[in-house]
Amino acid sequence: MKNLIRLTAVSAVLSAGLAWADEVPTNPNVNEAKEVIKTFSMQLKGELKHALEEGGPLKAIAVCKERAPAIATEVGAKMGWQIGRTTLKPRNAELNTPDAWEQKVLEDFAKRKAAGEDVQTIAFGEVVETEAGKTFRFMKAIPTVELCLACHGTQVAPEVAKAIDESYPQDQARGYSEGDLRGAFSVSKPL
Repeated sequence: MKNLIRLTAVSAVLSAGLAWADEVPTNPNVNEAKEVIKTFSMQLKGELKHALEEGGPLKAIAVCKERAPAIATEVGAKMGWQIGRTTLKPRNAELNTPDAWEQKVLEDFAKRKAAGEDVQTIAFGEVVETEAGKTFRFMKAIPTVELCLACHGTQVAPEVAKAIDESYPQDQARGYSEGDLRGAFSVSKPL
């Protein structure tokens, strides 16, 4: 019962957007989730930055298409979590379309952003009941940063747009500006 009360309190704190503040007490699941997201995002960002430096946005498209899912699988296996990215405007509909829980959380993130909350701090986690039993699920907003704009911005170069269209015929992930909520990291693990 204490764990349920603690998780409910953590959910309330996360809903308030304070999940990334160091002063906020969190349970081990939140701390682990944050570490998993940090590990995954740093590795992906490093590979994207390297690809952009070596071959520009065209090479970065390949990293997103091929390496991002592989990195998620590798980091997830190593750390014992399932890792993904999701958004209301997916580029890769097969891998990044939100499930019902993620959809609800993303819509809440959008409301929080519209109310003035800093995208950098928006996060939410809770224990949910699944067919396999109790699962801890956690999402952290992905802000649009300068690195993203060559492929996700409002002015995508024609050759980049063509390559995106060839790789992702159902792409919806353009038109962002720096600071926009682009989507979220979504991690989970059975309890």
